[in-house]
Amino acid sequence: QVQLVESGGGLVQPGGSLRLSCAASGSIFRIYGMGWYRQAPGQQRELVARITTSGTTNYANPVKGRFTISRDNAKNTLYLQMNGLKPEDTAVYYCNGDVQVQGGSYRAAYWGQGTQVTVSS
Repeated sequence: QVQLVESGGGLVQPGGSLRLSCAASGSIFRIYGMGWYRQAPGQQRELVARITTSGTTNYANPVKGRFTISRDNAKNTLYLQMNGLKPEDTAVYYCNGDVQVQGGSYRAAYWGQGTQVTVSS
């Protein structure tokens, strides 16, 4: 019914930048909060940043001042601009959205398949 597809991951040197995108498609009536999460090998999935429909944001402490989350509601697309990347940012990054589907009366959480970000020299 709903698909979230991430793109933009890759290999980057320390100090570099990447921009992740997450495109939502399917039988979408409305998307509420959206967010980026990441999971490093052997670690639990953790919050990176979230954004409300109106644009209110919150960030995990390790990424504050370096990452910027944004969204284009008209395109049902979420972004994450990552600057000043560090080796410890290496992880699979997942997109998440709270979605109300067409004809539905409740929200459900949907996840993308993830995109690998590797920060290494």
